Amino acid sequence: MSLELNQRQQLSLGKLLLFQSCSPGYRQPGAEYKAGDQGTLLLVSSVGLLLPGVGSCPMKCLCHPSSNSVDCSGQGLSKVPTNLPPWTVTLLLQDNQIHWLPALAFQSVSLLTTLNLSNNSLSNLAAEAFYGLPHLRVLNVTQNSLLSIESSFARALPGLRELDLSSNSLSILPTSLGKPWENLTVFAVQQNHLLHLDRELLEAMPKVRLVLLKDNPWICDCHLLGLKLWLERFTFQGGETDGAICRLPESWNGKALLSIPHELYQPCSLPSQDLAPSLVRQPGSAPQDAQNSHENSSGQQDPLECEAKPKPKPTNLRHAVATVVITGVVCGIVCLMMLAAAIYGCTYAAITAQYQGRPLASARKSEKMGSKELMDSSSA
Repeated sequence: MSLELNQRQQLSLGKLLLFQSCSPGYRQPGAEYKAGDQGTLLLVSSVGLLLPGVGSCPMKCLCHPSSNSVDCSGQGLSKVPTNLPPWTVTLLLQDNQIHWLPALAFQSVSLLTTLNLSNNSLSNLAAEAFYGLPHLRVLNVTQNSLLSIESSFARALPGLRELDLSSNSLSILPTSLGKPWENLTVFAVQQNHLLHLDRELLEAMPKVRLVLLKDNPWICDCHLLGLKLWLERFTFQGGETDGAICRLPESWNGKALLSIPHELYQPCSLPSQDLAPSLVRQPGSAPQDAQNSHENSSGQQDPLECEAKPKPKPTNLRHAVATVVITGVVCGIVCLMMLAAAIYGCTYAAITAQYQGRPLASARKSEKMGSKELMDSSSA
């Protein structure tokens, strides 16, 4: 209260000085003015008018100049305060009733690095609302009612490092961002209504190290195969994730996406608008009429229809390396066995030859002795 009274007194004093300085015949008692004194007094009064705005704090908010933070949480606000101090670096707006962000909603706090909008009533995040925030690093919009985010979001916040979209109503995310999100390291979309997530979106985050995906009704079909392959490579390179748990098909309900071999996934059906039915239909697949029966009332195809097609054979770096290692080990064992058999055979042949040579030598010796005795007897 004393801060507000002091600011009001400064404002009143500034207005009084400005009025007096503009009065043609005004002179302060006991003072003589020179030619430029009136302009100097006008400048001083204008600065006095600006000072309350620089040091002001919005109603229902707590301002902490020492930490450059403004706390407006839990005050029942329906919109973002307009008279935020320009030195604000951390802005806390959680636990309010904000349902809409206008364009350039935070233009007065261009130094902002941390923004907490959790537990509000936001249903959409317009990229225009965050223009003018080149230093924003952390954005928390958990526990809102978000249905989607715009693909131009990355352009509005190129320096963002942590984005938490958990506990919303997101059922779809953009397939691409238009440009890489170069600095993003944390991406969280837990507890939403996501069925699929395009691999291209994650590939646009080259520095991401933590991806949180749990508690979504993932449909583990051909449309999610790209996410599985990306997560395998991501974890192989040291990234961290809580994984994705399959909701459908029923046979995979409750299983982790990464635990299902990619060979079991079926390919997605080809678009049939420009192709003849005989070219689209493959052996073992259902007729075109049966495929049309899978379409729902909104005109979209059932994502499970792709499970009836022949399975693809996508490459997998980890499986290929394991196959090469196993093949090398087996070949090494076989070579060692062949070497051991060769050594055993040679040893056995040598021993056998040695034992067979002894009786032959004794027989020859006895034969020589007999011939010698015969010659001795004949000479006698």
